[in-house]
Amino acid sequence: MAKAKRDELIVGLDIGTTKIACIVGETTEDGIDIIGIGTAPSRGLRKGVVVNIDSTVQSIEKAVEEASHMAGCQVTSVHAGIAGGHIKGLNSHGTVAVKDKEVREGDIARVLESAKAVAIPMDREIIHVLPQEYIVDEQDGIREPLGMAGVRLEAKVHIVTASVTSAQNIVKCCNRVGLQVADIVLEPLASAEAVLHDDEKELGVALVDIGGGTTDIAIFSDGAIVHTSVLPIGGNHLTNDIAVGLRTPLDAAEKIKQKHGCALISLVDAEETIEAPSVGGRPARVLSRQILAEIVMPRMEEIFDHVRKELEKSGFEDLLASGVVLTGGTTLLEGTAELAEEVLGLPARRGAPKSIGGLVDVVKSPVYATGVGLVLHGAQKERMGISGLRGQDKGVFSRMKSWFKEAF
Repeated sequence: MAKAKRDELIVGLDIGTTKIACIVGETTEDGIDIIGIGTAPSRGLRKGVVVNIDSTVQSIEKAVEEASHMAGCQVTSVHAGIAGGHIKGLNSHGTVAVKDKEVREGDIARVLESAKAVAIPMDREIIHVLPQEYIVDEQDGIREPLGMAGVRLEAKVHIVTASVTSAQNIVKCCNRVGLQVADIVLEPLASAEAVLHDDEKELGVALVDIGGGTTDIAIFSDGAIVHTSVLPIGGNHLTNDIAVGLRTPLDAAEKIKQKHGCALISLVDAEETIEAPSVGGRPARVLSRQILAEIVMPRMEEIFDHVRKELEKSGFEDLLASGVVLTGGTTLLEGTAELAEEVLGLPARRGAPKSIGGLVDVVKSPVYATGVGLVLHGAQKERMGISGLRGQDKGVFSRMKSWFKEAF
């Protein structure tokens, strides 16, 4: 297989609580082709945060090796995802005077810098400054102010901050495997890139990504992101409940959840049965599938209840005309979308990665939403040129470089 040019490859590394997925994308004239996928069970994370460096390094190594083998090329640089309960999002506002009566790149950089000037504790780091809209001389709703005439430029932005140590640990794990981290991206932001349609973002939509250890939420309105948060609950809680409720080992509980799990009791036939292995060498038991649904449904209701509270707390719940888009491995459970509509009182659909080529059949699953989103995010960033408007994200990396010079 001919080696793809290094600079045309974009690699997303989704470092999740249950699995680590490495997705290799290649930029083509039509967009992005997925040419390599590697996954490995994740052993060193809890609720989205690295708790064991060695185990995480081994899992990353395995996933990257598998993906690079499939793509037939060497992976050297990745766009890594970050999640966990430490993620906080806030909206901010900046104003500057326009120097030459016409908005130039420098003015945009300065206004974003001024919007960034919020008090942030020492142990936190800004990982994204996402422009929502610009205002030129009181004319609001401007997406792209470059070249416009005016004397005063304002920017409304969404700032995402993360714990410095969590970001450091992700970079450390990647460096141990010999990978450079080109960018650290908030996972719900990446997932949104992969599964949401532009008209949904315009009308107002909430993306809910239910992973193994965390549930990530991103709310869009008028085409811009207005709220982000990460809740420390996810599919692993279901697995634990099944293990305890059916008295079965954890790995067996995970398999039962994936194969027979259902989020709505009304969808389960009373006659259906499942086989549950027992612990301690006891014989396996045959149980009704309804018993399993009775364990799964309350926990899924609880997850959606937390999501509902988060949407109410954000203050944007009335703007969600497009409803909710669900993604992440846990949403593969039968009846998830119906239960979400019931609990949230909003229309819900399941979202899988779209607008990609290559190995589409393999990655067209909610499980890979974040990994594919990281590739798309990386491609978009390269198109805009890192020195362009998005240069404001560079702070975290210049600081990271200095951490590593000190560390090694």
